[in-house]
Amino acid sequence: MLRKLEGRINAALMKFPIIKKVVKRAYQVSMYAISPKIKSEGEIIRITPQDDYEYFFGYYDKSPWDASNRYMLCLRVKDTTKSVAPEEPADIILIDTTNNNSFEVISKTNTWNVQQGCMLQWLGPDYSERIIFNDFRDGEYCSVILNIKSREERVIDMPVYIVSSDGKFALTLDFSRLHRLRKGYGYSNLSEKTANEKLPNEPCIWHINLETNETKPVLKYTDFANFEPRTEMDGAEHKVNHIMLNPSGDRFMVLHRWFNGTKKFTRLVTANIAGDELFDLSDDNMTSHCYWKSDKEVLAYARKKETGNGYYLMKDKTNEYTQMWPELISDGHPSYSPDGSMVVTDTYPNRSRVASVYVIEQNKIRTVARVFAPFKYDNDLRCDLHPRWNRTGDEVCFDSVFEGKRELYYVKISK
Repeated sequence: MLRKLEGRINAALMKFPIIKKVVKRAYQVSMYAISPKIKSEGEIIRITPQDDYEYFFGYYDKSPWDASNRYMLCLRVKDTTKSVAPEEPADIILIDTTNNNSFEVISKTNTWNVQQGCMLQWLGPDYSERIIFNDFRDGEYCSVILNIKSREERVIDMPVYIVSSDGKFALTLDFSRLHRLRKGYGYSNLSEKTANEKLPNEPCIWHINLETNETKPVLKYTDFANFEPRTEMDGAEHKVNHIMLNPSGDRFMVLHRWFNGTKKFTRLVTANIAGDELFDLSDDNMTSHCYWKSDKEVLAYARKKETGNGYYLMKDKTNEYTQMWPELISDGHPSYSPDGSMVVTDTYPNRSRVASVYVIEQNKIRTVARVFAPFKYDNDLRCDLHPRWNRTGDEVCFDSVFEGKRELYYVKISK
């Protein structure tokens, strides 16, 4: 009953963002004052050191572990509570989990944000010697492929958003527009060239050949607006976000979002790598976090008019879907284990400022961790847990602030 009331109030205040923020904070403080105090629960192990820095990895669709599960990647920064996308550099850290989590600084990046870092990740197909991350060099965004053994670098002329599993290509978007329209997900180094255009007739998704450094546009903002248009798009401002490739790398999904006044609309669209065969996979105004289960199946936290918000498994290029785990009605960041037998997801902090990590196997939901989120990590500066699997599916790591600042933690997962 209380959760439904919270939902109605949240929906009513969507038109008044400043009032909503004030009401939300007052409600959180009041509820926290009368709630049981929990710092952490679960067999949680910290990976990063307790020193004067903050540590975090980034998003939930990438693994910080290399193929051997020995080495882990993360970012080291001085402070993440003042800006969602600081221009101060961040250190790129390589952690040796077999040597008391000793670490070394192997590079740095000059462009990052608090939600997705710098898209730091191991580069396929072997995930063992090369990493890739976004940077800002010579006045432009770029990405860097670094061999961690030889320390040889190769600079790619555009930043990456999602990288194919074979390491041969990537897709990307306009990080400056994303920064303006979705704080904490873009980069602040460059001003957006299309800031005064609600619907630019300009590319919004590009294909990058990581072997030849050749880039070509895939789709424009107008392509999305002209694809099965809706009346709410008239005069609206458009953006795209959350590009994800299917396992084979022949199709991708992307969230097409548009803002009409104070109203926000989202639909989940899939397409071939060339930008054709677009399909409107979910169009009931809200889709949040997604993950490819297979080349033809997408798990998404979304809204369906018939059944409301929840996790849905959808079949690409069809209208077929199944609601999964109806008891999980809170938004989270889901991903399948490497063998596909389990799903990990999380929650945002509840009214007691406690967030949870769940592991699901054959519809059995286990809570493997619960952690407190201090109030200074809230709104755009929040620390989402973003749980991620290791390469063998027996450990999950996540970012958290329950010890007072961003750190990287993990829990062991048993079947």
